[in-house]
Amino acid sequence: MEKIKMNVPLVEMDGDEMTRILWAMIKDELILPFVDLKTEYYDLGLEHRNETDDQVTVDSANATLRYGVAVKCATITPNAARMDEYKLKKMWKSPNGTIRAMLDGTVFRAPIIVKGIEPCVRNWEAPITLARHAYGDVYKNVEIDVPGPGKAELVFTAADGTKTVETIHEFDGPGIIQGMHNTAKSIESFARACLKYAVDTRQDVWFATKDTISKKYDHKFKDIFNEIFEKEYKDKFEELGITYFYTLIDDAVARVMKSKGGFIWACKNYDGDVMSDMVSSAFGSLAMMTSVLVSPSGVYEYEAAHGTVQRHYYKHLQGEETSTNSVATIFAWTGALRKRGELDDIKELMEFADKLEQATLKTIEGGEMTKDLALITSLKDVKVLNSRDFILAIRKNLEAM
Repeated sequence: MEKIKMNVPLVEMDGDEMTRILWAMIKDELILPFVDLKTEYYDLGLEHRNETDDQVTVDSANATLRYGVAVKCATITPNAARMDEYKLKKMWKSPNGTIRAMLDGTVFRAPIIVKGIEPCVRNWEAPITLARHAYGDVYKNVEIDVPGPGKAELVFTAADGTKTVETIHEFDGPGIIQGMHNTAKSIESFARACLKYAVDTRQDVWFATKDTISKKYDHKFKDIFNEIFEKEYKDKFEELGITYFYTLIDDAVARVMKSKGGFIWACKNYDGDVMSDMVSSAFGSLAMMTSVLVSPSGVYEYEAAHGTVQRHYYKHLQGEETSTNSVATIFAWTGALRKRGELDDIKELMEFADKLEQATLKTIEGGEMTKDLALITSLKDVKVLNSRDFILAIRKNLEAM
C-alpha cells in the first residue's frame, strides 16, 4: 500500500516514562506503516530538558509557531523528588506552562465517548468540554521562601516611575509568598476563543471564577468576558439559541454535577487543570480525553490530558507486563494529523485520522481493552490486553478498514 504523503512537517514533542514507551509503539504500529510521516522532532524528556537548560522546550514552542501544528507526549513537571531522581540542575518549570505561555492559547479538553463506558455521573448525557485558559496564574508564578519576621509587599512600578504598593502580610516568623499575574490581552484571547468555539459547535458556555474573594484579579476575567460577549457575540448566541452565563466556581461545580452535559465549561488555568481531570475520570478514564491548545494566531498543539504513568513505567523497567491505556495519546496524533491535512488540503491524511480513531473505538467496543477500562465497562466477557497488544489490536482493525 502506498503511504499517504505529507508536505509540511508536524512538530513532534517526545516525552517521559510510560507515555514515551507508548509514543514509540503508536508511531511504529499505527502511523509509520500508513503515512510518510514528516516531523520536526524535539526531545522533551526530562533528562534532555535538563541537558539543554530547558532550551529545547522553548525551541519546540517556536517551531510550533512556525509550522502551525504540534503533537506532544506527556512530560514530567519536576518536584523535589524528581530533582534527586534525575539529578537536575534546577527544578525546571512545567513544559506545558512554558509552551502555553509562548503560544498564548486556550486548551479545549473533551472526553472520548465509547459504547460500554458510561459516565459515573448518571445524568450526564453529552460530553462536557473544558476550556482552560493557558497563560499565567500559578504556572508563571514567582515565589519567595520567607526565612523569618518581616513585611511582604506587592509593588508595581509604572513606566513613568510611579509606584503602587500594597502590604501582603506582616510576618512574625517563617512563611511563603507567591506572586501571580495575567494580561488583559491574554484574557481577551481566552474569552474570544471560548465564545467562538461555542458558536462553531453550537454549545452553551459557562464561565466561573471566584470574584467574590478575588475582587480585582478574578473580577478582571469576569469583566473582560462579559464585555466581549456583549459587544461581539450576544447577537450570534441569540440567533443560534445558545447561552453564556457567569457564576462562581463553587456554584459551577454543583451545577455541573446535576447537569446533562453538552456545554463548554470555561475555567482559569489552575481550575481547568483540576476540573478537566475530574470530568475525564467521571466520564470513564483520564486516558479517554482529547486536549488541544488553540492560539489566537491559528496554531494548534495536540496532547494527552494525563500524566506520564510513572507507576507503569517502573513496572516496565523491571520487565513486568503493563496494561496502559494509550487512547488519549493516539487521539493526540490523530488530531494533529487531521489538522495538518486540513491546513495542507490533504484529504487522505484527514481520512486516515478518522479511520484510526474509528479503529480505536471499534477495538474497545469489540471487547478488547486495557485494564483501566475493563474495570469499569458495562460490556460482558471483555479481553484485557497489555499495552502493546492493545495497540496491535487497533492496527488489525485499522488494516481491515
